Amino acid sequence: MSKRASVNIALIHWPVFDRAKNIVVTNVTNFDIHDIARAGRTYGVARYFIVNRLKEQLSFVARVLDHWRVGVGSEYNPKRKTALGMVELAETLEDVLTKFETKPVIVCTSARDLGIPKVTFKSLREKIWVPDSPPILLVFGTGFGLDDSILKQADMLLEPLKGDSPDDYRHLSVRSAVSIVLDRLLGAW
Repeated sequence: MSKRASVNIALIHWPVFDRAKNIVVTNVTNFDIHDIARAGRTYGVARYFIVNRLKEQLSFVARVLDHWRVGVGSEYNPKRKTALGMVELAETLEDVLTKFETKPVIVCTSARDLGIPKVTFKSLREKIWVPDSPPILLVFGTGFGLDDSILKQADMLLEPLKGDSPDDYRHLSVRSAVSIVLDRLLGAW
């Protein structure tokens, strides 16, 4: 297998929009912790950052991780322990960026049409598979999308996922969106 760029995920819980376009902090869900880590592990993601500024939320995630990494869960389900090994916590996207030796290429995702130039899945996949490329940080938002303060930091905006619904319905769970994006970028198809 050829050497490719290190692909990483950041799941942003703040600042994101609620349905009324207010900037909010969303809660971390247990499913997102597990399911995104498992998808990431399957596709060879290096690290999965859960970003939330609320200490209580980060404490919740830390307790879940401890259960599966060192607690009873680590013996009960070793595969989950392996997947959750890549999860790291951060309060802000800026904190995430400090964890890289080389500045990553920040690729934000959005279901909204933002009028920002987009990179296609095909083009990004080609960039990832160039040997010795810089790391990639795929940034996903929760709630009703990433705030502009996050989007302004993007080097690229990934084209939105689109299905074939007659009314252009596009409101996937973030864990579903992550799985589809990872398969399009890293899948062996």
